[in-house]
Amino acid sequence: QVQLVESGGGLVQSGRSLRLSCAASGFTFSSSGMNWYRQAPGKERESVATISSDGGRTIYADSVKGRFTISRDNAKNTVFLQMNSLKPEDTAVYYCKAVRLPYWGQGTQVTVSS
Repeated sequence: QVQLVESGGGLVQSGRSLRLSCAASGFTFSSSGMNWYRQAPGKERESVATISSDGGRTIYADSVKGRFTISRDNAKNTVFLQMNSLKPEDTAVYYCKAVRLPYWGQGTQVTVSS
């Protein structure tokens, strides 16, 4: 079965960095685009970043462009989200998801204090 396990979240001060990881299994990771989403309290889940199956193409939400970087390691079935210059408005639960597959992990909490 499909499993997505996010990790790397935590509590950080504004301006600092975090690197999230998502370990995937149960599907052909190297053939699947991957997304990072986030959901803040009281808000809808939103797409933050997307990466193509080979890592050659990336797309970012305007709110994180220039601060976040999505990458992947197909040999390790893992997708990453490097988050720099964090802001309090980045506080959310972060999830990874395979494009076109209806499965979600448990998410990892990111809290940015001002």
